[in-house]
Amino acid sequence: MPASLRRVLHAALLAVLVQPLGCATSLVSQKEEERRLRASDDDSTRPAPRWGLVIHGGAGVISRESLTPEREAAVRAALTESLQAGHAVLARGGSSVEAVTAAIRVLEDSPSFNAGKGAVFTHEGKNELDAAIMDGRTREAGAVAGVRHVKNPISLARAVMEKSAHVMLSGEGAEAFAREQGVELVAADYFRTEERWQSLQRALEAEKKGTAAPEESGQPQAPTQPQPGQPQTRGPSALEDHKFGTVGAVALDQAGHLAAGTSTGGMTNKRFGRIGDSPIIGAGTYADPRCAVSATGHGEYFIRYTVARDICARVELLDLPVLESANQVVMEVLVQAGGEGGVIAMDAQGNVAMPFNSSGMYRGYMGPEGTPSVAIFKAP
Repeated sequence: MPASLRRVLHAALLAVLVQPLGCATSLVSQKEEERRLRASDDDSTRPAPRWGLVIHGGAGVISRESLTPEREAAVRAALTESLQAGHAVLARGGSSVEAVTAAIRVLEDSPSFNAGKGAVFTHEGKNELDAAIMDGRTREAGAVAGVRHVKNPISLARAVMEKSAHVMLSGEGAEAFAREQGVELVAADYFRTEERWQSLQRALEAEKKGTAAPEESGQPQAPTQPQPGQPQTRGPSALEDHKFGTVGAVALDQAGHLAAGTSTGGMTNKRFGRIGDSPIIGAGTYADPRCAVSATGHGEYFIRYTVARDICARVELLDLPVLESANQVVMEVLVQAGGEGGVIAMDAQGNVAMPFNSSGMYRGYMGPEGTPSVAIFKAP
C-alpha cells in the first residue's frame, strides 16, 4: 500500500478512535494529525534522491563467441561515453530530460547500435527510425516513427514533446516538422553501414530458403509455447548475430525528477511500415513521478503487454520496489508469453533495475559518485 494512502487511512482511523473522548479532543487530534501529515509531505524533510542514469544498447542473441574483442571494446567505449554525457548534464544540475537526450544521442551516433547511424535496413533496403521521450514530472511525451533523414531521432522526439501539441508524428510529416524546428537532417546514405547491409542480405537469403526467424522475415508467426520459467527459443534458422539493438536511457536528476527515452532502427528486413514498441508510450517508453522505463526486445510483445507502463503501475499501485516490479514483468509475464528482451528502470529514490531474459543486454549505470559501470552478459 502506498505510504500516502497509509497516512490518510491512519488519520481517518485516528479520528474515529478519538471521537468518543469528546469533540474538543477529537478536533485537537485531527489538527495535530493534519500538521504532521503536512510536515511529512514537505520535500525539505525527505532524504535527497540518489540521482544518476542507466542506459541500454539493446538485448538479444549476444554470444561471447561471436563478439570479437574489437567489437566488445567499441561497444563498451560507446556505452561509457553515453553515460558520461548524461552524467555531465545531471552533475551540473541539468534536467533528467536533458540527460536522457544527451546519453541517447551518443548511442545514435555510434554504428555499434541499431539506432541512428547504425540503424538496420528494411526489406526494401531503407533505414527507418523511431524514438520517444517522456518527462516523468509532467507526463508529457514526444515520439516519432518511420523517419529516414533525421540524424538524431531522440532530438526530434523531444521537439515534438516540447514544441508541438501532439505526442507522435510519423514519416514525411515528422520530417517536415524537423525542418521547421531546425532539427538536423542528413542524406539517406548517412545511415548505411556494411555490417547492417550484410545482415539484410543474410535475412533475405534465409527468407528465400524459408528458414528465417519471425523477426528476420517480417512475417507474423504464432510463437511456440515456452516451457515454464524459460523464454521462447528460436530454431536453428535464427541468425547468431541477431540482436534487438534498440538504445535507451533513464535518468533521475538532482531535483528528483525522472525521464525515459528510447531510439531504434527497428527490425532487420521489416516490411509494410512496421513500427515497434520504442516510440509507443507505455510499451517501450514510459515515465511518471515514481518510475521510468526504457525497453528493448521483440516489440510486438512489449506492445501487447504494455511492458513499460505495467512495470511502473506495479510500483505505483502495488507499492512494489522497482527491481521486483521489473523482474516480475520481464522474467515472468514476458517469458510466459514468449517475449524476449529486457528493460532498464529507475525509481524516484534512484534504485535501478536492468533485467533481461535474452542471452545478453548492453547496459550501464552511473551514479553521483561519477564512476561508469557497463556490462553485456549476465555474468561479468
